[in-house]
Amino acid sequence: MILTHPACLRHDPGPGHPECPQRLQAVLRALAAQEFSAIARANSSAVTRALVERVHHGIEFTQIFAHAPHVEHLMLDADTVLQPAPDSLDAALHAAGAVVDAVDAVLDGQARRAFCAVRPPGHHATPERAMGFCIFNNIALGARHALDRGLERIAVLDFDVHHGNGTQDCFADEARVCFASSHQWPLYPGTGALHETGIGNVFNAHLAAGAGSTEFRAAWAQRLLPAIDAFRPQLLLVSAGFDAHRLDPLGGLDLDTADYAWLTREIVTIAERHAQGRVVSSLEGGYSLTALSEASAAHCRELFAR
Repeated sequence: MILTHPACLRHDPGPGHPECPQRLQAVLRALAAQEFSAIARANSSAVTRALVERVHHGIEFTQIFAHAPHVEHLMLDADTVLQPAPDSLDAALHAAGAVVDAVDAVLDGQARRAFCAVRPPGHHATPERAMGFCIFNNIALGARHALDRGLERIAVLDFDVHHGNGTQDCFADEARVCFASSHQWPLYPGTGALHETGIGNVFNAHLAAGAGSTEFRAAWAQRLLPAIDAFRPQLLLVSAGFDAHRLDPLGGLDLDTADYAWLTREIVTIAERHAQGRVVSSLEGGYSLTALSEASAAHCRELFAR
């Protein structure tokens, strides 16, 4: 299943901002190819405010809901913009809602795997603040919803070039969630050190600037995937950022499209072993339109291959 919503195209942080509507347009064009025509598609619901407040309890989020109907242009941080209502808030609510809907779809047997083609991204949003282009933490909200539905072991895998600090913060003391991230080090947001292990449920792997396929695949094959496999997750959630690609202007790694296909196959294999095949993936970063189009198609090709 592929989930998206037109509202996600209406969030526009402004001229020259890398997290632009054209990113999602590039992904949607790639997924409009004939090879993906048999995959079910749906527009997402908006996530409920009640669920948002289960994850995001800082005063900033109360202010987002309070000011969104009136705001002209609010900078949540140096990079994160809340546009005039309803555009930014609607986009954020439907982006998170897509992950929640996808979790319901795979748990209810309507689909085994889902990709959420949405923006703004989410993995930098912490319980207390929006940051790094992210308003709500889409994957964290989906994980919280899955916990509320009774799952006891949920794995979150994040291969964005930037560390998913928000997702880690949300679940660092939650034994039912295992978080694994590969990311360039050092790089924004400066988190994801090897000593950050939560309660034994957090696994980070560093990639030095210039690292490519060999280092990336080794980090996952030798450190991160074995940790996820040992956790025996009942559901796998993926923060699918494609900005570690060698063409990306914001990252400094040297991955190619085949690396994303390889890792997706490995993720699906673990899902088949432990989680009845259930994977929900959601778009995070990726700022080269060419790389984003090619890598998201490769990811979905493997995600829906079996």
